[in-house]
Amino acid sequence: MLQPPVKSGPRFDQMIQVPKVRVIDHEGENLGVMYTREAIEQAAELGLNLVEVSPNADPPVCKFLDVGKFRYEAQKKANLARKTQKTQEIKEIKMRPNIDDHDYDVKMRSVTKFIENGDKVKLTLRFRGREMA
Repeated sequence: MLQPPVKSGPRFDQMIQVPKVRVIDHEGENLGVMYTREAIEQAAELGLNLVEVSPNADPPVCKFLDVGKFRYEAQKKANLARKTQKTQEIKEIKMRPNIDDHDYDVKMRSVTKFIENGDKVKLTLRFRGREMA
């Protein structure tokens, strides 16, 4: 059941180099602190892997999981987060200097709507002929 070393992602089974780990079983129950080799053997008896879920804790927290399923779910969660992320657009509103009051109010309402939706707004003032003079 040896698998080739993986560069990214969580460490599992023989990649875990610490002597003792805190173990959580596949049902979420805390089994306490035990030797890493003993935890790997228990995971193998269940047909699972010992996956390091919190390497910065003292001792590191490991869980009995199927590595392939764990990676698949992590990738699925990352894809969902990327899909739901809203890209910020720049909306442009063009107006002239002698705009009527009602037209101005309508444009300002659309500006506030764009800002509430999280977009950036670019206001462009257009001059024709002698309007600049």
